[in-house]
Amino acid sequence: MTHVLAFDLGASSGRAMLGRIENGKIQLEELHRFSNDPVAIGNRLHWDMLRLLQELKQSLLKAKHRGIAISSIGIDSWGVDFGLIGDNGELLGNPYHYRDAHTNDVYEEVVEELTYDEIFHRTGIQFMSINTLYHLAAMKRANSPLLKEAKHFLMIPALLRYFLTGKMHNEFSLATTTQLFNPVSNDWDETLFEGIGVDRNIMGTVVEPGTRVGELRESIRTELGVPAVPVYAVAEHDTGSAVAAVPALAPSFAYLSCGTWSLIGTEVGSPVLTERAQQLNFTNEGGVYGTFRLLKNIMGLWLLQECRRAWEREGVSYTFPELVKLAGDAKPFAFFMDCDDDLFLQPAHMPEAIDTYCARTGQQAPDNPGAYVRGILENLAFKYRYALEQTEELAGAVFEGLHMVGGGIQNTLLCQWTANAIGKPVWAGPVEGSAIGNMLVQWIASGELNDIWEARKLVRESFPIELYEPQDAAAWRTAYEDFRLKTKLA
Repeated sequence: MTHVLAFDLGASSGRAMLGRIENGKIQLEELHRFSNDPVAIGNRLHWDMLRLLQELKQSLLKAKHRGIAISSIGIDSWGVDFGLIGDNGELLGNPYHYRDAHTNDVYEEVVEELTYDEIFHRTGIQFMSINTLYHLAAMKRANSPLLKEAKHFLMIPALLRYFLTGKMHNEFSLATTTQLFNPVSNDWDETLFEGIGVDRNIMGTVVEPGTRVGELRESIRTELGVPAVPVYAVAEHDTGSAVAAVPALAPSFAYLSCGTWSLIGTEVGSPVLTERAQQLNFTNEGGVYGTFRLLKNIMGLWLLQECRRAWEREGVSYTFPELVKLAGDAKPFAFFMDCDDDLFLQPAHMPEAIDTYCARTGQQAPDNPGAYVRGILENLAFKYRYALEQTEELAGAVFEGLHMVGGGIQNTLLCQWTANAIGKPVWAGPVEGSAIGNMLVQWIASGELNDIWEARKLVRESFPIELYEPQDAAAWRTAYEDFRLKTKLA
Protein backbone atom coordinates (compact mmCIF):
# COMPACT_ATOMS: atom_id res chain seq x y z
CA MET A 1 0.00 0.00 0.00
CA THR A 2 1.36 3.41 -0.95
CA HIS A 3 1.63 6.38 1.41
CA VAL A 4 1.90 10.10 0.95
CA LEU A 5 4.78 11.74 2.81
CA ALA A 6 4.25 15.09 4.53
CA PHE A 7 7.23 17.05 5.79
CA ASP A 8 5.81 19.37 8.45
CA LEU A 9 8.44 21.83 9.66
CA GLY A 10 7.85 23.97 12.72
CA ALA A 11 9.95 26.71 14.27
CA SER A 12 11.40 24.29 16.85
CA SER A 13 11.04 20.82 15.34
CA GLY A 14 10.11 18.95 12.19
CA ARG A 15 8.36 15.70 11.39
CA ALA A 16 8.11 13.37 8.45
CA MET A 17 4.59 11.94 8.57
CA LEU A 18 3.24 9.03 6.53
CA GLY A 19 -0.44 8.94 5.60
CA ARG A 20 -2.75 6.56 3.82
CA ILE A 21 -6.52 6.20 3.47
CA GLU A 22 -7.69 2.78 4.62
CA ASN A 23 -11.26 1.61 5.24
CA GLY A 24 -12.58 5.14 4.95
CA LYS A 25 -10.19 6.65 7.49
CA ILE A 26 -6.83 8.41 7.49
CA GLN A 27 -4.05 6.38 9.02
CA LEU A 28 -1.08 8.41 10.27
CA GLU A 29 2.41 7.36 11.27
CA GLU A 30 5.37 9.43 12.35
CA LEU A 31 8.30 8.26 10.27
CA HIS A 32 10.98 10.64 11.57
CA ARG A 33 11.16 13.53 14.02
CA PHE A 34 14.00 16.01 14.37
CA SER A 35 14.82 19.27 16.08
CA ASN A 36 14.99 22.52 14.13
CA ASP A 37 17.38 24.72 16.06
CA PRO A 38 18.26 28.25 14.97
CA VAL A 39 21.97 28.96 14.98
CA ALA A 40 23.43 32.22 16.31
CA ILE A 41 26.57 33.46 14.57
CA GLY A 42 27.82 36.69 16.12
CA ASN A 43 24.76 38.90 16.41
CA ARG A 44 22.89 37.17 13.56
CA LEU A 45 20.37 34.31 13.84
CA HIS A 46 20.02 31.78 11.03
CA TRP A 47 18.24 28.60 10.00
CA ASP A 48 20.44 25.60 9.23
CA MET A 49 19.01 24.64 5.85
CA LEU A 50 21.57 21.96 5.01
CA ARG A 51 20.78 20.19 8.27
CA LEU A 52 17.06 20.29 7.38
CA LEU A 53 17.80 18.85 3.93
CA GLN A 54 19.77 16.06 5.56
CA GLU A 55 16.80 15.25 7.82
CA LEU A 56 14.53 15.06 4.76
CA LYS A 57 16.98 12.64 3.18
CA GLN A 58 17.08 10.54 6.34
CA SER A 59 13.29 10.34 6.22
CA LEU A 60 13.37 9.06 2.65
CA LEU A 61 15.98 6.47 3.64
CA LYS A 62 13.87 5.29 6.58
CA ALA A 63 10.91 4.75 4.27
CA LYS A 64 13.12 2.90 1.79
CA HIS A 65 14.64 0.61 4.44
CA ARG A 66 11.16 -0.29 5.67
CA GLY A 67 9.95 -1.04 2.17
CA ILE A 68 7.35 1.75 2.24
CA ALA A 69 6.23 2.96 -1.17
CA ILE A 70 5.84 6.75 -1.31
CA SER A 71 3.32 8.00 -3.88
CA SER A 72 4.01 11.73 -3.41
CA ILE A 73 5.71 14.31 -1.18
CA GLY A 74 4.65 17.72 0.19
CA ILE A 75 6.39 20.22 2.49
CA ASP A 76 4.90 22.86 4.79
CA SER A 77 6.62 25.26 7.22
CA TRP A 78 6.38 28.55 9.03
CA GLY A 79 5.99 31.74 6.98
CA VAL A 80 8.03 34.83 5.98
CA ASP A 81 11.55 33.30 5.86
CA PHE A 82 13.46 32.65 2.64
CA GLY A 83 16.71 31.68 0.99
CA LEU A 84 18.51 33.31 -1.95
CA ILE A 85 19.94 31.40 -4.89
CA GLY A 86 22.86 32.68 -6.98
CA ASP A 87 23.47 32.55 -10.70
CA ASN A 88 25.18 29.17 -10.34
CA GLY A 89 22.11 27.64 -8.67
CA GLU A 90 23.70 27.48 -5.21
CA LEU A 91 22.32 28.76 -1.91
CA LEU A 92 23.81 32.12 -0.91
CA GLY A 93 24.26 31.71 2.84
CA ASN A 94 21.90 30.32 5.43
CA PRO A 95 18.54 32.14 5.64
CA TYR A 96 17.96 34.63 8.42
CA HIS A 97 15.60 33.59 11.21
CA TYR A 98 12.45 35.71 11.44
CA ARG A 99 13.44 36.71 14.98
CA ASP A 100 16.79 38.09 13.82
CA ALA A 101 17.10 41.67 15.01
CA HIS A 102 18.24 43.24 11.72
CA THR A 103 14.68 44.41 10.96
CA ASN A 104 14.18 46.25 14.26
CA ASP A 105 15.13 49.73 13.05
CA VAL A 106 14.13 49.23 9.43
CA TYR A 107 10.50 48.29 10.15
CA GLU A 108 9.41 51.75 11.29
CA GLU A 109 11.36 53.44 8.50
CA VAL A 110 9.74 51.35 5.76
CA VAL A 111 6.24 51.79 7.16
CA GLU A 112 6.75 55.55 7.41
CA GLU A 113 8.08 55.78 3.84
CA LEU A 114 5.53 53.52 2.15
CA THR A 115 2.69 54.27 4.66
CA TYR A 116 0.38 51.87 6.48
CA ASP A 117 -2.47 52.62 4.11
CA GLU A 118 -0.50 51.83 0.96
CA ILE A 119 1.07 48.64 2.29
CA PHE A 120 -2.21 47.25 3.62
CA HIS A 121 -4.17 48.25 0.52
CA ARG A 122 -1.67 46.40 -1.66
CA THR A 123 -1.25 43.27 0.49
CA GLY A 124 -3.96 42.97 3.16
CA ILE A 125 -1.32 41.61 5.54
CA GLN A 126 -0.93 42.22 9.28
CA PHE A 127 1.90 44.56 10.25
CA MET A 128 4.69 42.66 12.00
CA SER A 129 8.39 43.48 11.97
CA ILE A 130 9.17 39.84 11.14
CA ASN A 131 7.51 40.04 7.71
CA THR A 132 9.63 39.38 4.63
CA LEU A 133 9.15 42.94 3.38
CA TYR A 134 11.27 44.30 6.23
CA HIS A 135 13.93 41.56 6.02
CA LEU A 136 14.53 42.32 2.36
CA ALA A 137 14.53 46.05 3.08
CA ALA A 138 17.07 45.52 5.88
CA MET A 139 19.35 43.55 3.58
CA LYS A 140 19.08 46.23 0.89
CA ARG A 141 19.91 49.05 3.33
CA ALA A 142 22.87 47.07 4.68
CA ASN A 143 24.19 46.59 1.11
CA SER A 144 24.01 42.85 1.59
CA PRO A 145 26.32 41.07 -0.87
CA LEU A 146 23.89 38.14 -0.80
CA LEU A 147 21.06 40.28 -2.11
CA LYS A 148 23.33 41.77 -4.77
CA GLU A 149 24.20 38.31 -6.08
CA ALA A 150 20.71 36.82 -5.74
CA LYS A 151 18.96 35.59 -8.87
CA HIS A 152 16.16 33.68 -7.18
CA PHE A 153 14.13 34.08 -3.97
CA LEU A 154 12.65 30.90 -2.47
CA MET A 155 10.65 30.55 0.71
CA ILE A 156 11.61 27.72 3.07
CA PRO A 157 9.51 24.85 1.60
CA ALA A 158 10.23 26.08 -1.93
CA LEU A 159 13.95 26.08 -1.12
CA LEU A 160 13.79 22.51 0.16
CA ARG A 161 11.68 21.50 -2.86
CA TYR A 162 14.40 23.00 -5.06
CA PHE A 163 17.03 20.93 -3.29
CA LEU A 164 14.90 17.81 -3.89
CA THR A 165 13.68 18.48 -7.44
CA GLY A 166 15.83 21.18 -9.05
CA LYS A 167 12.64 23.18 -9.81
CA MET A 168 12.01 26.72 -8.50
CA HIS A 169 8.48 27.88 -7.69
CA ASN A 170 7.08 29.75 -4.72
CA GLU A 171 3.64 28.74 -3.46
CA PHE A 172 0.59 30.98 -3.02
CA SER A 173 -0.21 30.56 0.71
CA LEU A 174 3.39 31.29 1.70
CA ALA A 175 3.87 34.07 -0.84
CA THR A 176 1.05 36.02 0.79
CA THR A 177 2.84 36.02 4.17
CA THR A 178 5.68 38.14 2.76
CA GLN A 179 3.64 41.38 2.73
CA LEU A 180 4.90 41.74 -0.85
CA PHE A 181 2.15 39.84 -2.69
CA ASN A 182 -0.92 41.62 -4.02
CA PRO A 183 -4.03 39.43 -3.53
CA VAL A 184 -6.08 41.53 -5.99
CA SER A 185 -3.66 41.28 -8.93
CA ASN A 186 -2.61 37.82 -7.70
CA ASP A 187 1.05 38.64 -8.23
CA TRP A 188 4.06 40.22 -6.54
CA ASP A 189 3.47 43.95 -6.01
CA GLU A 190 5.76 46.03 -8.22
CA THR A 191 5.22 49.25 -6.25
CA LEU A 192 6.40 47.74 -2.96
CA PHE A 193 9.51 46.25 -4.56
CA GLU A 194 10.32 49.62 -6.07
CA GLY A 195 9.76 51.21 -2.65
CA ILE A 196 12.42 49.07 -0.97
CA GLY A 197 14.75 48.98 -3.98
CA VAL A 198 14.70 45.21 -4.49
CA ASP A 199 14.44 43.54 -7.90
CA ARG A 200 11.00 41.96 -8.20
CA ASN A 201 12.34 39.56 -10.84
CA ILE A 202 14.11 37.42 -8.23
CA MET A 203 10.72 36.34 -6.83
CA GLY A 204 9.85 34.06 -9.74
CA THR A 205 6.51 32.36 -10.36
CA VAL A 206 3.85 31.52 -7.77
CA VAL A 207 1.89 28.26 -8.00
CA GLU A 208 -1.37 27.23 -6.34
CA PRO A 209 -1.64 24.51 -3.66
CA GLY A 210 -2.01 21.16 -5.37
CA THR A 211 0.41 21.91 -8.21
CA ARG A 212 2.79 19.12 -9.15
CA VAL A 213 6.11 20.96 -9.28
CA GLY A 214 8.48 18.14 -10.10
CA GLU A 215 9.89 14.83 -8.93
CA LEU A 216 12.93 13.77 -6.95
CA ARG A 217 15.95 14.82 -9.01
CA GLU A 218 18.43 12.31 -10.38
CA SER A 219 21.16 13.18 -7.87
CA ILE A 220 18.81 12.48 -4.94
CA ARG A 221 17.61 9.23 -6.55
CA THR A 222 21.18 8.08 -7.09
CA GLU A 223 22.38 9.08 -3.62
CA LEU A 224 19.49 7.47 -1.75
CA GLY A 225 18.48 4.71 -4.15
CA VAL A 226 14.88 5.87 -4.33
CA PRO A 227 12.49 6.26 -7.30
CA ALA A 228 11.30 9.45 -9.03
CA VAL A 229 8.58 10.33 -6.53
CA PRO A 230 6.29 13.27 -7.49
CA VAL A 231 6.58 16.41 -5.33
CA TYR A 232 3.58 18.71 -4.88
CA ALA A 233 3.30 22.28 -3.71
CA VAL A 234 0.72 21.88 -0.95
CA ALA A 235 -0.57 24.72 1.22
CA GLU A 236 3.03 25.33 2.22
CA HIS A 237 2.32 27.74 5.04
CA ASP A 238 1.75 25.39 7.98
CA THR A 239 -1.31 27.37 9.07
CA GLY A 240 -2.71 27.08 5.55
CA SER A 241 -2.34 23.31 5.81
CA ALA A 242 -3.79 23.29 9.35
CA VAL A 243 -6.87 25.23 8.21
CA ALA A 244 -7.32 22.83 5.29
CA ALA A 245 -7.61 20.07 7.92
CA VAL A 246 -10.19 21.82 10.13
CA PRO A 247 -13.04 19.28 10.39
CA ALA A 248 -15.77 21.84 9.70
CA LEU A 249 -18.86 20.73 7.81
CA ALA A 250 -20.09 24.19 6.73
CA PRO A 251 -18.31 27.12 5.03
CA SER A 252 -18.73 29.53 7.97
CA PHE A 253 -16.43 28.47 10.80
CA ALA A 254 -13.82 29.91 13.13
CA TYR A 255 -10.49 28.23 13.76
CA LEU A 256 -7.49 28.52 16.04
CA SER A 257 -4.25 26.88 14.92
CA CYS A 258 -2.35 26.60 18.17
CA GLY A 259 1.40 26.11 18.56
CA THR A 260 4.46 28.34 18.93
CA TRP A 261 2.24 30.93 17.26
CA SER A 262 -1.53 31.09 17.61
CA LEU A 263 -3.50 32.00 14.52
CA ILE A 264 -7.21 32.64 14.90
CA GLY A 265 -9.65 33.54 12.18
CA THR A 266 -12.01 32.28 9.50
CA GLU A 267 -12.00 31.30 5.84
CA VAL A 268 -13.28 33.84 3.30
CA GLY A 269 -13.72 33.89 -0.46
CA SER A 270 -11.86 37.16 -1.04
CA PRO A 271 -9.50 39.34 1.03
CA VAL A 272 -11.01 41.84 3.45
CA LEU A 273 -9.15 45.06 2.69
CA THR A 274 -11.34 47.50 4.59
CA GLU A 275 -10.14 50.36 6.74
CA ARG A 276 -11.49 48.51 9.79
CA ALA A 277 -9.44 45.39 8.94
CA GLN A 278 -6.35 47.59 8.70
CA GLN A 279 -7.20 49.32 11.98
CA LEU A 280 -7.52 45.96 13.73
CA ASN A 281 -4.26 44.79 12.11
CA PHE A 282 -5.79 41.63 10.63
CA THR A 283 -4.19 39.65 7.86
CA ASN A 284 -5.46 38.04 4.65
CA GLU A 285 -3.26 35.04 3.94
CA GLY A 286 -3.73 32.69 1.04
CA GLY A 287 -5.71 29.52 1.60
CA VAL A 288 -6.62 26.46 -0.44
CA TYR A 289 -8.89 26.29 -3.48
CA GLY A 290 -9.77 29.94 -3.96
CA THR A 291 -9.96 30.98 -0.31
CA PHE A 292 -8.20 33.42 1.99
CA ARG A 293 -7.55 33.11 5.70
CA LEU A 294 -8.79 36.22 7.48
CA LEU A 295 -6.91 35.92 10.73
CA LYS A 296 -4.89 37.44 13.54
CA ASN A 297 -1.41 36.27 14.53
CA ILE A 298 -1.02 35.96 18.31
CA MET A 299 2.27 35.21 20.06
CA GLY A 300 1.11 31.78 21.22
CA LEU A 301 2.89 29.13 23.27
CA TRP A 302 6.22 30.79 22.48
CA LEU A 303 5.85 32.53 25.84
CA LEU A 304 5.56 29.22 27.68
CA GLN A 305 8.36 27.60 25.66
CA GLU A 306 10.71 30.48 26.41
CA CYS A 307 9.90 30.47 30.15
CA ARG A 308 10.71 26.77 30.24
CA ARG A 309 13.96 27.41 28.36
CA ALA A 310 14.93 30.19 30.79
CA TRP A 311 14.33 27.96 33.82
CA GLU A 312 16.34 25.14 32.22
CA ARG A 313 19.29 27.53 31.78
CA GLU A 314 19.04 28.20 35.51
CA GLY A 315 19.23 24.48 36.26
CA VAL A 316 15.53 23.74 36.87
CA SER A 317 13.85 21.48 34.32
CA TYR A 318 10.11 20.96 33.93
CA THR A 319 8.15 18.89 31.46
CA PHE A 320 5.22 20.64 29.83
CA PRO A 321 2.72 18.39 31.70
CA GLU A 322 4.42 19.36 34.98
CA LEU A 323 4.08 23.05 34.13
CA VAL A 324 0.40 22.61 33.25
CA LYS A 325 -0.17 20.86 36.59
CA LEU A 326 1.53 23.74 38.44
CA ALA A 327 -0.61 26.23 36.49
CA GLY A 328 -3.79 24.43 37.50
CA ASP A 329 -2.85 24.79 41.16
CA ALA A 330 -1.93 28.49 40.92
CA LYS A 331 -4.13 31.46 41.83
CA PRO A 332 -6.47 32.48 38.99
CA PHE A 333 -6.43 35.90 37.31
CA ALA A 334 -3.39 37.13 39.25
CA PHE A 335 -2.14 39.41 36.46
CA PHE A 336 -3.19 40.49 32.99
CA MET A 337 -0.99 41.07 29.94
CA ASP A 338 -1.17 41.50 26.20
CA CYS A 339 0.72 38.47 24.90
CA ASP A 340 1.60 40.41 21.73
CA ASP A 341 3.52 43.16 23.47
CA ASP A 342 6.90 43.80 21.82
CA LEU A 343 8.58 42.82 25.10
CA PHE A 344 7.80 39.19 24.31
CA LEU A 345 8.99 38.98 20.70
CA GLN A 346 12.66 38.13 21.32
CA PRO A 347 13.51 38.58 25.03
CA ALA A 348 16.73 37.25 26.52
CA HIS A 349 14.75 35.94 29.52
CA MET A 350 10.97 35.52 29.16
CA PRO A 351 10.07 35.45 32.90
CA GLU A 352 11.96 38.73 33.35
CA ALA A 353 10.10 40.19 30.38
CA ILE A 354 6.81 39.28 32.09
CA ASP A 355 8.08 40.90 35.31
CA THR A 356 8.88 44.06 33.36
CA TYR A 357 5.40 44.10 31.84
CA CYS A 358 3.80 43.73 35.28
CA ALA A 359 5.94 46.54 36.72
CA ARG A 360 5.06 48.78 33.77
CA THR A 361 1.33 48.18 34.28
CA GLY A 362 1.33 48.43 38.09
CA GLN A 363 0.71 44.74 38.78
CA GLN A 364 2.32 42.23 41.11
CA ALA A 365 4.68 39.99 39.14
CA PRO A 366 4.29 36.21 39.50
CA ASP A 367 6.58 34.58 42.06
CA ASN A 368 6.68 30.91 40.99
CA PRO A 369 6.62 28.89 37.75
CA GLY A 370 2.99 27.84 38.16
CA ALA A 371 1.90 31.48 38.42
CA TYR A 372 3.82 32.42 35.27
CA VAL A 373 2.32 29.54 33.30
CA ARG A 374 -1.22 30.14 34.53
CA GLY A 375 -0.94 33.79 33.60
CA ILE A 376 0.31 32.94 30.11
CA LEU A 377 -2.51 30.45 29.44
CA GLU A 378 -5.27 32.66 30.87
CA ASN A 379 -4.11 35.70 28.93
CA LEU A 380 -3.80 33.71 25.71
CA ALA A 381 -7.42 32.61 26.21
CA PHE A 382 -8.48 36.24 26.73
CA LYS A 383 -6.60 37.34 23.61
CA TYR A 384 -8.33 34.58 21.66
CA ARG A 385 -11.71 35.97 22.70
CA TYR A 386 -10.62 39.48 21.75
CA ALA A 387 -9.50 38.34 18.29
CA LEU A 388 -12.53 36.08 17.77
CA GLU A 389 -14.91 38.97 18.40
CA GLN A 390 -13.00 41.07 15.87
CA THR A 391 -13.10 38.21 13.35
CA GLU A 392 -16.87 38.04 13.68
CA GLU A 393 -17.10 41.79 13.12
CA LEU A 394 -14.94 41.74 9.98
CA ALA A 395 -16.52 38.61 8.51
CA GLY A 396 -20.08 39.69 9.34
CA ALA A 397 -20.69 36.35 11.02
CA VAL A 398 -21.47 34.88 14.43
CA PHE A 399 -19.68 31.61 15.04
CA GLU A 400 -21.24 28.86 17.14
CA GLY A 401 -17.89 27.84 18.57
CA LEU A 402 -14.19 27.53 17.81
CA HIS A 403 -12.25 24.72 16.11
CA MET A 404 -8.80 24.30 17.70
CA VAL A 405 -6.15 22.33 15.84
CA GLY A 406 -2.42 21.75 16.25
CA GLY A 407 -0.05 20.60 18.95
CA GLY A 408 -1.26 23.20 21.45
CA ILE A 409 -4.54 21.33 21.92
CA GLN A 410 -2.66 18.72 23.94
CA ASN A 411 -2.69 21.40 26.65
CA THR A 412 -6.16 20.64 28.01
CA LEU A 413 -6.10 23.63 30.37
CA LEU A 414 -5.64 25.97 27.43
CA CYS A 415 -8.54 24.35 25.57
CA GLN A 416 -10.86 24.56 28.58
CA TRP A 417 -9.86 28.10 29.46
CA THR A 418 -10.36 29.15 25.85
CA ALA A 419 -13.93 27.81 25.99
CA ASN A 420 -14.41 29.64 29.31
CA ALA A 421 -13.06 32.90 27.90
CA ILE A 422 -15.05 32.92 24.65
CA GLY A 423 -18.20 31.60 26.30
CA LYS A 424 -18.69 29.11 23.47
CA PRO A 425 -17.81 25.47 22.87
CA VAL A 426 -14.35 24.52 21.66
CA TRP A 427 -13.87 21.53 19.36
CA ALA A 428 -10.26 20.38 19.73
CA GLY A 429 -8.70 18.19 17.07
CA PRO A 430 -6.86 16.96 15.18
CA VAL A 431 -3.45 17.46 16.80
CA GLU A 432 -1.50 16.89 13.58
CA GLY A 433 -3.46 19.52 11.67
CA SER A 434 -0.65 20.83 9.46
CA ALA A 435 0.60 17.40 8.43
CA ILE A 436 -2.94 16.20 7.71
CA GLY A 437 -3.78 19.27 5.64
CA ASN A 438 -0.53 18.75 3.72
CA MET A 439 -1.68 15.20 2.93
CA LEU A 440 -5.22 16.24 1.99
CA VAL A 441 -3.94 18.54 -0.76
CA GLN A 442 -1.74 15.73 -2.10
CA TRP A 443 -4.73 13.35 -2.19
CA ILE A 444 -6.97 15.92 -3.91
CA ALA A 445 -4.22 16.68 -6.44
CA SER A 446 -3.77 12.98 -7.23
CA GLY A 447 -7.53 12.40 -7.56
CA GLU A 448 -7.90 10.19 -4.48
CA LEU A 449 -10.22 12.81 -2.93
CA ASN A 450 -12.64 14.99 -4.88
CA ASP A 451 -12.46 18.31 -3.05
CA ILE A 452 -11.73 20.04 0.26
CA TRP A 453 -15.16 19.33 1.73
CA GLU A 454 -14.85 15.60 1.12
CA ALA A 455 -11.39 15.90 2.68
CA ARG A 456 -12.68 17.70 5.80
CA LYS A 457 -15.46 15.15 6.22
CA LEU A 458 -12.79 12.43 6.08
CA VAL A 459 -10.80 14.21 8.82
CA ARG A 460 -13.89 14.38 11.04
CA GLU A 461 -14.50 10.67 10.58
CA SER A 462 -10.85 9.73 11.15
CA PHE A 463 -9.84 11.53 14.34
CA PRO A 464 -11.42 12.12 17.75
CA ILE A 465 -12.71 15.65 18.38
CA GLU A 466 -12.71 16.70 22.05
CA LEU A 467 -15.57 18.96 23.15
CA TYR A 468 -14.92 21.65 25.79
CA GLU A 469 -18.00 23.44 27.09
CA PRO A 470 -17.67 26.85 28.83
CA GLN A 471 -17.44 26.82 32.61
CA ASP A 472 -17.44 29.51 35.37
CA ALA A 473 -18.97 32.00 32.94
CA ALA A 474 -19.45 34.89 35.38
CA ALA A 475 -15.89 34.77 36.74
CA TRP A 476 -14.39 34.66 33.25
CA ARG A 477 -16.57 37.54 32.02
CA THR A 478 -15.44 39.70 34.93
CA ALA A 479 -11.80 38.73 34.44
CA TYR A 480 -12.04 39.54 30.73
CA GLU A 481 -13.11 43.10 31.54
CA ASP A 482 -10.11 43.37 33.88
CA PHE A 483 -7.91 42.06 31.07
CA ARG A 484 -9.21 44.74 28.69
CA LEU A 485 -8.64 47.42 31.34
CA LYS A 486 -5.09 46.40 32.26
CA THR A 487 -3.95 45.85 28.68
CA LYS A 488 -5.72 48.95 27.37
CA LEU A 489 -7.16 46.96 24.48
CA ALA A 490 -10.13 48.89 23.11
